[in-house]
Amino acid sequence: MLLSVITVAFRNYDGVAKTYASLAHLAQAQDITFEWIVVDGGSQDGTAEFLEKLNGQYNLRYISEKDKGIYDAMNKGIAMAEGRFALFLNSGDIFHADAADVVRQLENAPESAMYIGDALLDFGDGKKIRRSAKHGWYIYHSLPASHQAIFFPVSGLKTYPYDLRYKVSSDYALAARMFKAGYAFKRLKGLVSEFSMGGVSTSNNLELCQDAKNVQRKILRVPAFWAELSYLLRKRTTGKTKALYNKA
Repeated sequence: MLLSVITVAFRNYDGVAKTYASLAHLAQAQDITFEWIVVDGGSQDGTAEFLEKLNGQYNLRYISEKDKGIYDAMNKGIAMAEGRFALFLNSGDIFHADAADVVRQLENAPESAMYIGDALLDFGDGKKIRRSAKHGWYIYHSLPASHQAIFFPVSGLKTYPYDLRYKVSSDYALAARMFKAGYAFKRLKGLVSEFSMGGVSTSNNLELCQDAKNVQRKILRVPAFWAELSYLLRKRTTGKTKALYNKA
């Protein structure tokens, strides 16, 4: 199987249904094999009942139980994954209409790299901004692509799962650890996903900045002056993002 789409959710029935609907963009491409894994945190909002009624469509497997937070739930999804690559689309995140064209580029890709594409950031009120993937060296400042537009080799994820010590930047920590272990970033052409701003990284931007600084010092081993400069740049950027979201 080529791709494992992993969705984590908690009390977000509408978001799960929205993500499910966007899977049709992949399903219409009959040459792409994929599975949908949903890890729900024990919601009592009808999510489990909705998933049960799908009868395994899109090779769906799901669990609904308490967890220790979003990254713990993602690790549960990793443990369940059987694809060659995995993409994390949390509840409410969706595939872009052109996603199948991007996923096809993985067909003969070696499982020794992280593959990155573009994403649309939805600020509401019809305002969307394209975040294009950057060069791999950008990891020394931040993720070179949106988390929802990174295809991770599943074998790498099982070796380097999310570190729960990083409360809001464990996605950055994971990519940094894999990068240091020899997994390069390789660019894919096209838009992968769309997601709404306002998640944990938008609402907790100061904690995000400090968490990311710890990743840079402890995992990427960058000099202190660079980590501090990156901290200031990230603080400025995330502050603007938060202001833009709150204005929408």
